Amino acid sequence: MVRPKATHRVEVDDERVRVTRWDFEPGAETGWHVHGLDYVITTITPCSLLLELPGGDTNRVDMEAGFSYRRAEGVEHNVINAGDAPMTFVEVELK
Repeated sequence: MVRPKATHRVEVDDERVRVTRWDFEPGAETGWHVHGLDYVITTITPCSLLLELPGGDTNRVDMEAGFSYRRAEGVEHNVINAGDAPMTFVEVELK
């Protein structure tokens, strides 16, 4: 299945952090990636995430706007907007 790609814009990239805004149309994906840094996600809009994980597993997570969570480097996944509305979150990578 070919999905549209999420768009992103790096807003800050200095010696301490990288801040990236991610925007997803319904059904859009990031594509498979591995996080090389610890990171924090903060939702700007309500987000319905479908996380594709190694080995074929998936995890659906629904979050309200303004929710934050942290993950350690090494996470591998593909993030998909599983909802029927556009969604946005900000990723802060800790260098």
